[in-house]
Amino acid sequence: MAQKPVIFLLLIGMTLLNLACQSQTTVQESPNLDLPQGELSDIMSEGEEIILGLNPSNQKQAAADAYSSGDYTQAVLLWETTLEQKRNDPETLIYLSNARIADQPAHSIAVPIPGDAETNVAAEILRGAAQAQFQINSTGGINGKPIKLIIANDRNNPEVAQDLAQLFSQDPKILGVIGHFSSNVSLEAAQVYQEQGLVMISPTSSSVALSNVGSYVFRTVSSDCVAGNALAAYLIDKMEITQAAVLFNSASSYSTSMRDVFRSSLEEKDGEIAVEFNFSQSNFNIVNALAKTKQEEAQVLVFFPNSSGMNALETLDKTFLIAQMNQGELPLLGGDSLYKPRTLQLGQNNVADMVLAVPWNTENTDSGFVELATNLWGGKVNWRSALTYDATMALGAAIQQSATREGIQQALLDPTFIAEGASGEITFLPTGDRAGKVQLVKVKAGESSGFGYDFVPVADFDYDLPEAPSAIKVGSNKACWMPSRVA
Repeated sequence: MAQKPVIFLLLIGMTLLNLACQSQTTVQESPNLDLPQGELSDIMSEGEEIILGLNPSNQKQAAADAYSSGDYTQAVLLWETTLEQKRNDPETLIYLSNARIADQPAHSIAVPIPGDAETNVAAEILRGAAQAQFQINSTGGINGKPIKLIIANDRNNPEVAQDLAQLFSQDPKILGVIGHFSSNVSLEAAQVYQEQGLVMISPTSSSVALSNVGSYVFRTVSSDCVAGNALAAYLIDKMEITQAAVLFNSASSYSTSMRDVFRSSLEEKDGEIAVEFNFSQSNFNIVNALAKTKQEEAQVLVFFPNSSGMNALETLDKTFLIAQMNQGELPLLGGDSLYKPRTLQLGQNNVADMVLAVPWNTENTDSGFVELATNLWGGKVNWRSALTYDATMALGAAIQQSATREGIQQALLDPTFIAEGASGEITFLPTGDRAGKVQLVKVKAGESSGFGYDFVPVADFDYDLPEAPSAIKVGSNKACWMPSRVA
């Protein structure tokens, strides 16, 4: 009997190693790179360079060479052939659209992506931007001018993103920016955009801190204020649970933001975080964490791992391993960093009934958006694609009102501003956050994903963001309260 704990710990180690090996191809740490200004042109392209993917086909490279030499007719033919060979490559569709514009006047928009740090995510983001560009240009453009997209690889690195932000700001052709991906990177780049007066709309950065950077900073993903409040409301009002164990990563702005909002919201409703664990602490131990959770009589496990950046691979693997060791004993909750196929693929029955607060769900999507996405890519798209589409459509609607940087900002700030998105109307709060409600989904057995489990909307719970004149303060939640934004 004395050997059982040793065997159990060995099994844990083997399982964690196996999970880590399986996830190596999907999540990578962002490189710690700071490029000299002169080399930034190598990670920017409107068609003359291949940004996405390390080994482009000969056809794709030939198309880029033709575009670079100014032979737009040949570039169009080559990009069309490339797209026929690989239908779901968004970079190719963007460059094809740009080549069709050639050197005619156009509205230029920059789209920074985590190119070699998060290649799958980068492609998802580009699909949303490419679809919006295709739709706008196919219907006559904006006031007669098409949209041209400039792709840039920020490598999911704050320093590179800041350098790119300076470069975008210095190029008068660029009217706005769709990005960046992670909250840590967006927060650093946003400082530059605010100082230089260039609008950025992030489709994926949800950290509360982004709400107060300034009046040139927007996002189409809901703030962590909304998601954290919704999870706390569901926990208290629906599940009737008041004691939570929270696991987060202090090295991540997103993860810390979610923890702070959730804790504040829980305390407002007379609940509390009975115990919390920091994935990035050197002494973090899964077995001890679960034992401590039971000791403190926590009634639920709440996960806020980061899906990119510092320790992302490790925190996600630990999340799935804890869910496995929990054996369904405690219910599971989490943030949108877990709203991905990998959770269904690796989590399986261990994450069954897990409830996540997410910014978008396919069940609420406009049929026209879904139809076009299916026609372009040959299948469904995820929330990153949908919210990038929304960000591009919102920027396009603002450009239609005024094709100047200041005019675009004023249009987006106008309380009457409305743009049509993948899941309905797009409007912004005075903070630059998207107005609207959050969606709760639950992991259930199903066949749509191909992994045996699906994300299904929680039908018996509806949460709307409370109205507030400033839209900064959600209820009395101190974690969501901020002073007025920088003008």
